[in-house]
Amino acid sequence: MNPATAPLSFSELRDRYRRGETNPVQVAEQLLAGLQADCPPEVFICRVGADALLARARQLAEELRQDPDVLERKPLFGIPYALKDNIDVAGLPTTCACPAFAYTPERSARVVELIEAAGGLLLGKTNLDQFATGLVGTRSPYGEVRNPFNPDYVSGGSSSGSAAAVALGFAAFALGTDTAGSGRVPAGFCNLVGIKPTPGLVSSRGVFPACRSLDCVSILSHTVADGWAVLSVLAGPDAGDPYSRPVTALGPVTRQVRIGIPAPLEFRGDALAAKAFDAALAAMKQDPAFVFSEVPFPPFAEVAALLYDGPWVAERRLAIADFYQTHAAEMNPTVRTVIGKAEGKTAVDAFAAAYRLEAGKRMAESVFAGIDLMLVPTTPTHHTRAAVAADPVAKNSDFGTYTNFVNLLGMSALALPGPFRSDGLPAGITLIAPGGGDHRLAEFARRIEARLHRKLGRSELEPPRSAALSPLAGGEPLVTVAVVGAHLSGMPLNWQLTERGGRLLRAARTASRYRFFALPGTVPPKPGLIQVDTDGATIELELWQLPTRHYGSFVADIPPPLGIGTLNLDDGSQVQGFLCESLATQGAEDISRFGGWRAYLASRNT
Repeated sequence: MNPATAPLSFSELRDRYRRGETNPVQVAEQLLAGLQADCPPEVFICRVGADALLARARQLAEELRQDPDVLERKPLFGIPYALKDNIDVAGLPTTCACPAFAYTPERSARVVELIEAAGGLLLGKTNLDQFATGLVGTRSPYGEVRNPFNPDYVSGGSSSGSAAAVALGFAAFALGTDTAGSGRVPAGFCNLVGIKPTPGLVSSRGVFPACRSLDCVSILSHTVADGWAVLSVLAGPDAGDPYSRPVTALGPVTRQVRIGIPAPLEFRGDALAAKAFDAALAAMKQDPAFVFSEVPFPPFAEVAALLYDGPWVAERRLAIADFYQTHAAEMNPTVRTVIGKAEGKTAVDAFAAAYRLEAGKRMAESVFAGIDLMLVPTTPTHHTRAAVAADPVAKNSDFGTYTNFVNLLGMSALALPGPFRSDGLPAGITLIAPGGGDHRLAEFARRIEARLHRKLGRSELEPPRSAALSPLAGGEPLVTVAVVGAHLSGMPLNWQLTERGGRLLRAARTASRYRFFALPGTVPPKPGLIQVDTDGATIELELWQLPTRHYGSFVADIPPPLGIGTLNLDDGSQVQGFLCESLATQGAEDISRFGGWRAYLASRNT
């Protein structure tokens, strides 16, 4: 493993741990050597000291030696990661890329606590556009973060160092923040996946705010599965964050997917960017299950304009409070100018903008009533560092065209690598869904990843492919239901569970008091399970969890003679599950001897 040339995917590293080919100490030693020799100095603002990093690695290695099952219990075990330097780590300075502002927290941010508990291996804190104000990665006294694919171009910001650390192969994932696109834009420019959760899904406690009411912690990773593994650790309400809240989840769409494309599309005259997006669209149109339609984009652009032209810029001013008054001269000039636009904003402006935003939310609801997700270029174009230096505000604004409206509307988004531009620069796409659509976006992105995402970071390694992604745990009441036939994983009606946010718990078996029948004339073929007093058998089944709010519609879709009743399992427990009216099994083939629907279908195929 050479961190400078071979990016670290979770699956690769965990497999090496599992096979005993490496351990966290060896990984830490190799990373330290690589960071010392090859890491551009502007990527990290503060790195974890070698002694502390090795001590953490030895702790993890000892855990693995004593209990190999720790790899299953801790989903981020031994995975090296980095953090944007507006996220607190106890004992390390938080600078927000402004040395005069720096402070050293006594407690880590909630997201850091969760990652450490899941076994993560922290490398350090990364560079950013000062106070997370910018989409360019050039507004920092610690240096401009150059694009890993062409140093003449920007890396994107404000999570610039986090994106570079992952793209260069030092970190397997990194956390950034995203208020106006600060996690998605650098993902697009650095050939990465960038997950921007629904606002409130991930705690922002211990994250220094840009716009507190809009901020989201974002995840930069090499693959959708890796990013989803991190989000699965981080997601959940936090009583210590007033903006944290339970999020009502939308299940993934597994059949026909309705995709909206903004019209007109804007590329700021960049023909290479337009061609790359066309290539991504052409690859996706090869799947007949994807239905594309145009959606008017000007109403979304009007919402986006509120972020910097409206009163929300006052939140950036509020975040740094008196520091702006006393240390403005020590701030980046462009950041100072942007935040200075808050002066003169009034309560009247705030209410006027709030009214416009509510109208924008209703507009978005009407648009998404006709589509499942929106597909946009992550950015319309990619500027050089020289072009940004010559016109910093306008060039930055270009990058926010398709990102600025998302958090204002409470939406979820996921940036995904697409076909490269002909000049060798990455070009990404972004998927957008209503709030709660995080699983929908991730599962759809995983589905198209093989068509669009061809190499990890700067390497020539192909991204590993993953199985379906489990829904996020918790957040709302759930009900457990047992399925025995066409609703099993991979079967024709399984979508009725997954599209309602269903989550597979485990395989199980009934108690030995049931008979199993193949019901004639059912489409798709279905079995019938009945309880008997004597001569019963045990039947294989799966236990699924469904959000309670979707359970009624699921049951309503079950056709007679099937229904839901109480099933007894072989461990003595009881669950709700599929049963059949006894009358319907008269004359049907008794297939109890097969012990389950899959075995019966296999016998028919044979």
